[in-house]
Amino acid sequence: MTVHNLIRLERHDSVAVVSLNSPGTRNALGSVISAELHEALMNVAADETIRVVVLTGEGGAFSSGADIREGLPEECRVEDVINRRYRPSLELIAGMDKPVIAAVAGPAAGIGLSFALVCDLVVMADSAYLLSPFATIGLIPDGGATWFLARQLGYHRAYQLCIECEKIPAARCLSDGLANRVVPEERLLPEALAWAASLAARAPLALARTKWAMRQAMHLSLGDAIALEAKLQNDCRSSEDAAEGVSAFFEKRTPNFQGR
Repeated sequence: MTVHNLIRLERHDSVAVVSLNSPGTRNALGSVISAELHEALMNVAADETIRVVVLTGEGGAFSSGADIREGLPEECRVEDVINRRYRPSLELIAGMDKPVIAAVAGPAAGIGLSFALVCDLVVMADSAYLLSPFATIGLIPDGGATWFLARQLGYHRAYQLCIECEKIPAARCLSDGLANRVVPEERLLPEALAWAASLAARAPLALARTKWAMRQAMHLSLGDAIALEAKLQNDCRSSEDAAEGVSAFFEKRTPNFQGR
């Protein structure tokens, strides 16, 4: 186990758990914790022995959002802070070739909402909620929140939630497609780890290429999506994992995928 100042990084076989570890601020994403989070994410993304990542928060909260008590660095625009502090980590989660599961307890608010929704899969405690509180203080959603919410909920519902700063409880997140699973609060991390372990046993190349295809599908025409799938399918079909999967199927045994 490696403990950074504000990020806890643990390993469970081929699963990495990256935890925001600032309970006193409800894991508010200030400059230091954001830098350490990006470093941890880069490390797990580059580690070929890690197959699945769980992103969570310590102390009963995923993240309360940006740490507004820090203010802005001198001679720095908020635009620069968003693009330099948060965008690289958000894009890293979306782009890494392994699934990232958000395990959400308590609030995922503001930029914390964006970090939850950028993940590939979301499991929430039954007491957790998402919140875009920006309009309350005269600001707009950021960190991709408009992109995530409008695509999942549609324009009208997403716009209402953001301008009225409405909490979205876990049960509603599940029914609206913002979360995959809702579990009892005390079972959040065990359930997330069990899910991650089951995914880690699957073919890494197939998971990575399915993630890429799904991420691109929202921007592509039908024809271009079919073409991309065909190319990625060709890559998978020639892999050792595909051969192993077929052999295991006919031999009626559990496949042993190696990510090759």
